[in-house]
Amino acid sequence: MGSKVRILIVEDEFMISEDIAMRLSDFGYTIAGVVPSAKQALEILEKNDTDLALLDINIAGDMDGIELAKIIQTKYKIPFIFLTSLASRAIVERANEAAPSAFLLKPFNDRQVQISIDMALQNFSENKTAEKISTNNGNYLQPENPVVSIKDSLFLKKGNHFDRVAFEDILYMQAENNYTFIHTKKERYIFSTIIKEFEKKLPPSVFIRVHRSYIVNLNNVTGFEGLTLYINKIQIPMNKPSRDYIHKIFNTM
Repeated sequence: MGSKVRILIVEDEFMISEDIAMRLSDFGYTIAGVVPSAKQALEILEKNDTDLALLDINIAGDMDGIELAKIIQTKYKIPFIFLTSLASRAIVERANEAAPSAFLLKPFNDRQVQISIDMALQNFSENKTAEKISTNNGNYLQPENPVVSIKDSLFLKKGNHFDRVAFEDILYMQAENNYTFIHTKKERYIFSTIIKEFEKKLPPSVFIRVHRSYIVNLNNVTGFEGLTLYINKIQIPMNKPSRDYIHKIFNTM
């Protein structure tokens, strides 16, 4: 199965940090750490694999959340969400300049936390930043069936959370009407998203559309015969142009 997305929480108010951690755990995420300062956050980022950071803007210490965000942006290159209550104009301008992937305004509920994570992953995947801070924390529009690709993985929505699935673990994708079935080494995911949207997010050097209904991971192909491609015992049809391309690739290996 895919690995659970790991989220770092940087918040110096104990009750709030514990509240967020419990919500995220209930959704199915793994907590990479809960720390009150930028210094401790950087220690975790250096040692542990972290997929997303949730940063309070006004943390105590030599470095606030905005300064920490700039380091995360340049060094660790993962999405981050600013957690904040309404602040002064100067702080709001600094926060917007840091280009977060999403904002989460206090107070918040489960739906707002979930949607901020959805938006952060999707925005980061598409090289977008969050909309500027709004005073309306209830008017959230949840992305529909987002196709999220970050670094060497797809982030696939499963229930209330995302799983991180490495490209190398994907065997093939199959289209059926407006649905896409993603077959990995351990399990299968189903999305009401056309296969073309997934194709856009995959590295073309590894994944190839061999048929209008199939995309395969070339690294997991175990054989081919005529217009049939094999991934272990699974038979996948190919069209003639794909057959010629596949034959060329494997004959030069």
